Order: sequence, then C-alpha cells, then structure tokens
Amino acid sequence: MKWLEALTDIQRNVLIASIIADGEITKCYPGTRRKNNSYREHYGKTQEPYRYWKQSLLPEIFYITPKSQTLRSASLPMFTKLYPYFYDATGSKKIPTELLTYCTHPLFLAVLYLDDGSLSISKRINHNKKLIYLTPHIFLYLQNYPKEQLEQLQQHFTQRFHLDFSINKRKDGHGFILRFTSVEKTFHFLNLIKPYVKSCNGMEYKLDWMWRLQQETELLSKIYPHYEVRTSSHERFRNYSDDEIAKIISLVHEKKTQQSIANALGRSYWSVVYKIKELRKNNLL
Repeated sequence: MKWLEALTDIQRNVLIASIIADGEITKCYPGTRRKNNSYREHYGKTQEPYRYWKQSLLPEIFYITPKSQTLRSASLPMFTKLYPYFYDATGSKKIPTELLTYCTHPLFLAVLYLDDGSLSISKRINHNKKLIYLTPHIFLYLQNYPKEQLEQLQQHFTQRFHLDFSINKRKDGHGFILRFTSVEKTFHFLNLIKPYVKSCNGMEYKLDWMWRLQQETELLSKIYPHYEVRTSSHERFRNYSDDEIAKIISLVHEKKTQQSIANALGRSYWSVVYKIKELRKNNLL
C-alpha cells in the first residue's frame, strides 16, 4: 500500500477517520469521463472552521468550496484504491478493518469524535441539598454500521488506545452506537485527544469541558438560582487525606499545573480540579 503509506501518519489517520465518519468517496458512474474517485464532505456553516482545520492537515489533497459548503478532493487514484475498503458490493459503507492497523494516532479518535460524536450531559438534581450533579458522556454516533463492525472498531479502540467503549442500542440506522458510561473514561478520552486539537476552532462544545460546564451552569443558575452545580465523579466520595491536602497546597504555591498535581497524587485531573476549588472556597488556598 505504498499509495497510502506516502501520506504521513497524521494524514492517514485523519483521512481514514473522515471517510468512516462524515466523508464519502464519490462513485464513478457508467459513462462518466472521470477515471478516478474523489472525496466529498458536506458541512453546516457553523462547522466551517473545523473543516478548514481538517483541510490544513491534508493541504495537498483537500480543498474547500465555501459556496457549496463542501470539503472535497480532486479525482485521484488513491480514492479509487480506497473505495473497496470502505464500501461493500451494494455501495453501503463498511468499517475498513484491513486499514485499522494504520489507525494508531489519537487524531483518528479526534476526527471520528468531532465528525460523528457528542459530549452529552445528564443531570441529577437533589432538591433537598440544592445540588445538581452533571455527568458527561462521550457518544460516537456510528449507527450506520452493523453491530458486528462496531464490535471490530470497539476491539481496536481497546487494544490500541486502551479505551473501553460500550455498545448501546439506538432506534435509527443499524440500531447501535458506541459510548462511554463513566466520568473517568470521558475525561481520559478528552485529555487523550486534547494536545492534538488545540488549533481546532469552533468545537469547544465538544472539546472543552470547562467551557461546557460554564455554559450549563449559567443556564441552570437561571432555573435553579440557589443550587450548586457539581460534576459527578467516582472519586467524589473518596476522601483526601491530610497529607494529600498539604501536598496540593504546597504544589499550588509552587505554581504546578493541575494535571501535574493529579499525577503526583495518583488522582484524576477533575478530582483535583474540584478539590482545589473546594480549598479555595474554604480559604485554604
């Protein structure tokens, strides 16, 4: 596959994820003058900055036609060769299992998520204590693929990225999607792709949990003005020892990052974020 290996590792991962998700390889119909297939991906106006970001990763292949709101390519031999990996004999999309060995970069996850995923939030309200717990979940809406193909993708995520997605039922498509059910896994996923999407604009609602939390908190404060909003966490009920608290205070004074503090304590990033917030609220920092 020298034609595919001519791309960089990042380009291969972005391209394969794009075709699995929002993109398509156009068909060559009988009678057409085209000798090769091409790539096409339509988008809404609000997601145009994201498509320009994606185009910047494959500038020799992708270009954008703003009027039609399409990310596309010229007709290229590469897409003719790629076509049978992504489409079956009936023209229906399939997961390119033979190409998953190339999908080893976190940008593969990032593009699948930004194309076809969401950062969803469920709420639990305790009116007696005036507390609102928000629980974030990662969904990959790949219901256009049969369950057995999603299981192959699920296995790849586990083996390569140590990400244990679960398969959940859904009413449309083939009836199944991939998702995370735990807060810890959700934050791990976001932290995993974070370094690679820093230059991606306009997707804060999927990538920036603190931004989403602020938006959700402002909305809830209008409905429940005297309630406190918290993020659900499996570590919320695991108490911090006096030594851990002293170490947090010391490291904060040393201007250590919250991630490095979490690493030093063996705690999750978000557990430390909320503990520091609590310490500041109690004037201990």
